Amino acid sequence: MTQHAAHPLLPHAAPASPDLRLMLYGIRRMAAGGIGDAHAAHAFLVSCGLHYRRPLVLLRALVAEVARTGAARLAIGPCCCPRMSSSEGALLAAIGTARARPADAHRQLARLLQVPHCPTVVDCAQALSACFADLGRPLPIGEHACA
Repeated sequence: MTQHAAHPLLPHAAPASPDLRLMLYGIRRMAAGGIGDAHAAHAFLVSCGLHYRRPLVLLRALVAEVARTGAARLAIGPCCCPRMSSSEGALLAAIGTARARPADAHRQLARLLQVPHCPTVVDCAQALSACFADLGRPLPIGEHACA
């Protein structure tokens, strides 16, 4: 596939934050292999050490809630790709925003999932963002997080 052919499907560069890249990888692996994907679990173990379970379980909950709640199909790129789709960028931006500005995250997620309300998805995003902050790895907030 040429670079021009991939650009409309994956218009954004992967996030600069290693924690958001970890989440992007986890989301992609879980989308491809289910929420119990061993590659995603291994990536969290390597990145977070002994504290890997909480962020992994919270990401699993978020992915399950997005799948359960959403009315839209989200474009998910291959896990090895250094670019990301608009859907992935919006999801990561909402996760980063959820802890500090939950109302903004709710609007972003409702728009992304094409539903009027998605409080459980926002709750999962807030918990995941708070988890990374508790681990001393606060996520960047907002759209600029994925630029």
